[in-house]
Amino acid sequence: MKERIVPRINTNLRSHNVIVPDTINRATGIIINGKRIKSVLFSTDVAIIANCNADAVIALYPFTPTMQITKAIIDVSQKPVFAGVGGGTTSGARVREIALDAELHGATGVVLNAPTKTEFVQELTEYIDIPIVLSIISVYENLEERMLRSGAKIINVSGGKNTVEIIRELRKIDETFPIIATGGPNKESIEAVIEAGANAVTYTPPTNGQIFRDIMEEYRKRCKMSE
Repeated sequence: MKERIVPRINTNLRSHNVIVPDTINRATGIIINGKRIKSVLFSTDVAIIANCNADAVIALYPFTPTMQITKAIIDVSQKPVFAGVGGGTTSGARVREIALDAELHGATGVVLNAPTKTEFVQELTEYIDIPIVLSIISVYENLEERMLRSGAKIINVSGGKNTVEIIRELRKIDETFPIIATGGPNKESIEAVIEAGANAVTYTPPTNGQIFRDIMEEYRKRCKMSE
């Protein structure tokens, strides 16, 4: 069958959008309430979030989660948001209430940090309706317990250079369990996590500063040419 060409339209004022790598489309995706998600933007920058074509956003940051930040991201994104609700430094009843607030404000799912106890994840599944995404960062965790007995609906693998190894070990336990994984900075690393069994891939976009640097460099070239 002849390959069908997909028309692309880019307007002048939207030409600086952040575009996720096309290779992510090789992933199967995860369907949540009828919405297929393959590419997940890792960012809390509302300007980047509003100008990126990723299917969803995963909003994690190294501070105590607040609804002020979560609500701002949900309002701006116009796409599904997986909201970080703690589980490490922030724990217990506070995490439970943050998770419920995230659900009531429209989050698609909540993300728990790796230190979260399995028993707490199980309790949280009785308290909120949206999917719980449990982060796994090491192959030395009890992977079977975390994957199959915690109550989490999705695993988020963020193991640095060991991400592919962790995914492969998880796939030995269950071939179909939904997995989101950090894709790294290039096509090769993204393809590696997909090949290992990730259903969706987290993409880290360039920063505002990097985008500005490229734009300003283009402006300088134009100025030089106009002399």
